[in-house]
Amino acid sequence: MKRIEAVDTHLKICEELHALVMEENRILREEQRLPGAEISTRKEGLLQRLNESVASLKTADKATGGGPRLALARERSMQILRLDRENEQLLLRHSQGTRRPVVAQSLSAAAQLYATRRPKE
Repeated sequence: MKRIEAVDTHLKICEELHALVMEENRILREEQRLPGAEISTRKEGLLQRLNESVASLKTADKATGGGPRLALARERSMQILRLDRENEQLLLRHSQGTRRPVVAQSLSAAAQLYATRRPKE
């Protein structure tokens, strides 16, 4: 396989994985629920395809370009890693069921706290 073809395939997989991770992030943030098994299954399949594309990049003819598109694929991969890390944290928070309750303090209590912490003049 020519390197440019391998890079194009790899970039396409990166784009698909990025879209899936963004969808997972949206579900976790906006809907505040765990994503379904379908997302996990799709993610596993895309990760397997990603591993295969990385292997084909390593064996492809290095003399035939792909530089700017390869840089774009690297950048997209870093975005995927950052989002996936955030998703893992959100998954952990949702799976534990620990939502931090909002504690409403009266204004007077907040004012008293501020008054006790104010430095003396």
